Amino acid sequence: MMNKFMFLTNYGFKKKLKSKAFIISNIILFILLVAITNIDHIIHFFGGDFNENVKIYVVDHTNESYEIFKENFLNISNSVASDGDSGSSIDDEKTEIILSDKKVDDLELEIKGKSDIIIEINQDLTNYLNATIISDGYIDSFTYQNIVQSISNTKYSIALKYSNIDPDELGKISLAPVIERFILDEDKSTEEENSNMIMSVVFPTVILPFFMLILLLIQMIGGEINEEKTTRSMEVIISNVSPKVHFFSKVVANNLFVILQAVLVFLYSIVGLIVRNVFASSGNMVDNLGGQVNGFFSTLSESGVMDKLAYVIPITLILMILSFVAYSLIAGVLASMTVNAEDYQQVQTPIIIICLIGYYLAVMAGMFNGSIFIKFLSYVPLISCLLSPALLIIGQISIIDSLISIVVMLLFVFICTKYGLRIYKIGILNYSTDKMWKKMFKAVKKN
Repeated sequence: MMNKFMFLTNYGFKKKLKSKAFIISNIILFILLVAITNIDHIIHFFGGDFNENVKIYVVDHTNESYEIFKENFLNISNSVASDGDSGSSIDDEKTEIILSDKKVDDLELEIKGKSDIIIEINQDLTNYLNATIISDGYIDSFTYQNIVQSISNTKYSIALKYSNIDPDELGKISLAPVIERFILDEDKSTEEENSNMIMSVVFPTVILPFFMLILLLIQMIGGEINEEKTTRSMEVIISNVSPKVHFFSKVVANNLFVILQAVLVFLYSIVGLIVRNVFASSGNMVDNLGGQVNGFFSTLSESGVMDKLAYVIPITLILMILSFVAYSLIAGVLASMTVNAEDYQQVQTPIIIICLIGYYLAVMAGMFNGSIFIKFLSYVPLISCLLSPALLIIGQISIIDSLISIVVMLLFVFICTKYGLRIYKIGILNYSTDKMWKKMFKAVKKN
């Protein structure tokens, strides 16, 4: 029996790997992930330039704003660069600020087709000054905010110059208030609070691929069984192997395939990052990714999330693998009771809805702080794989709760295996869909 099981498992697994759909989809997926990771390099190669020298022409009708504006602009640029390191989007070496005595109309002709910017500063009797920002196309959001802030600071400096307000007092008024955060519960901390806010946004994005893989797994198992029943090849297979061997070979082969696909997607992303690191030229192009990634991990480290990953990752992986098995068992049982793809599409809807509920609960996990109901749901099979890790990482459940979720999932897999196999044995050669649910309940009761 073991030899037949291994043969069917290897055959089903290799059949998927050799299929044109798998090969073509993975080639496209690899190209897309590498391209997305290096999108700025690709645009640069085809003529775009993320680091084109930008000239900011200042037409100063006040005769005193240019120097103040330039100083403010450079100060803000340096501040952003020091905060974001290599992730800064503003490079003062690539931005040249020029005082121009030309007319604005003439400058507009000069900047046609370029990334250059015109700033016209005028006197304003009621507001000290006003400004107009002109460009041929869109302005990078960081640069635009820098310009706006610099103009505001310039107005502030000129207003201070012509007013009788004491500079020290005005400086105190302009300072942001000092806000301290205290949490009375000794078991809670501000770092954990910050990690909750971060992970309530990050974690749903991380589990999205897992959610998609579950849907893929459900579709694959149902599609294969329906294909074998439709072509009547199922009768030939079952005449040579037992339904039990056939059932488990489908579950194992499809789970191995899904896990392999997940690993491949991860490797494609790594290759994309390596390609970016190899071909990024710091002399010609500001590579924002490194600074953004470093800044992201620094934020996670400061918030205490990184310390939790040592136990969150293993628990998440165990729940994911058990969930793959559980979903594939249910999908195989339901598919055995149907005779075509249309029938299976109908009976699989409840499984997909349950999976979708688990995903949205994980997305909204931060909203249920202290809720006993959400803690109970973290134990529920098919949902716990998505919800329990999310609640664990934001501190709403403990490691013990997650271990309970794993135990409950193991029991659920055992029950699905024991009773699902009874249904599978009856349904696999049954080509009638009449009273399908009634037949399933009868099969479960049968010894």
